[in-house]
Amino acid sequence: MNKRNLILLTLLLAIAGGAYLVLGGDAKETATENHAHADKDEHGHGDEHKDDHAEGGDHGHGDKDEHAHGDEHGHDHAEAKPAAEEHGEADEHGHGHGGEEGGHAEESKISDNAVKNLNIEILQAGSAMVQETVSVSGRVTLNQNTTAQVKARFPGVIRSVVKEPGEVVKAGDTLATVESNDSLQVYAVKSPVSGNIITRNANVGELAADTPLFVVADLSKLWVELFIFSKDGEKLKAGQKVRIQCLDDPINTDTTIALVLPTAEASSQTVVARAVIENTDNHWRSGMNIRAYVVLSEKEAPLAVKTEAIQRMEGNTVVFVAEDAGTFKAQPVETGMGDATWTEIKSGLSAGQRYVAKNSFVVKADIGKAGVEDTD
Repeated sequence: MNKRNLILLTLLLAIAGGAYLVLGGDAKETATENHAHADKDEHGHGDEHKDDHAEGGDHGHGDKDEHAHGDEHGHDHAEAKPAAEEHGEADEHGHGHGGEEGGHAEESKISDNAVKNLNIEILQAGSAMVQETVSVSGRVTLNQNTTAQVKARFPGVIRSVVKEPGEVVKAGDTLATVESNDSLQVYAVKSPVSGNIITRNANVGELAADTPLFVVADLSKLWVELFIFSKDGEKLKAGQKVRIQCLDDPINTDTTIALVLPTAEASSQTVVARAVIENTDNHWRSGMNIRAYVVLSEKEAPLAVKTEAIQRMEGNTVVFVAEDAGTFKAQPVETGMGDATWTEIKSGLSAGQRYVAKNSFVVKADIGKAGVEDTD
């Protein structure tokens, strides 16, 4: 090979080698870019990885730095999440109730239809006659002044019985007949009073002696015996007003104390006071347990509410004030003298304010329910 041909061959090889180097460099750059995009897709930090590869940095170190940065942000979001959830929960459970410090609701919203259906009564606060009373227990008994223990006049054999327990009789009506042991004559056993036959202890063929054959009582007037503990014994006197409330039925009546017995009942160590009640409608029955409220004094209070309107909430004595749009607010009040019907209000309300007078416990329950939900 001549010298010229050798020079041409050398130039061709050099050109071919340069092309290889160029192509190899492009391929390497392309591979690097593809790896950076892959890292970007996988880690979301493609620019940083591309720079690391371009500068020949440690890929593992780069990933470690970027993941540490991602963990830091992930921790921040985890800390913020409960606050966001808390906010969302408050929005979800909001009731439109006003709240006291600590989140306890003090208002309730009840629709007009619900107020009517729940029998919630609303009145205006104003003056009322308020009584100072003492409460005592007692029971209804037969009026012994109009009750007769009917016996046979002469011992003998009972030949007939013509009246039964529960029947109404008049004075002079025959209840039974008895054949006298002495005269062998049959005579009538008659009722000395008008009233109802309470008991019968007479059967045909039995002997009539000292045991009462019948008990007849006028039930139109009954006695109430009140059992008074010694601490209240000096306070009660004949002539004082007293309201009698049945424990088992929603009935009551007003009367006065007729007398206070001078002796104490041995088993309970209580003093017995007696009152007479009218029973023309037969609502009262002998043996009923009662609660009595004896009036010690009374006065006209400038401002009073129904006693059943008063409730206890959060350690306060409150009345539920009716505001606009069916809103009821728990209003703390200071009370004075009170009885079973009315309670004096010393502060917290103004004359004319509308308040829940009946079934106030319904409003209290609604506020309490809202307060529990708001704290969930």
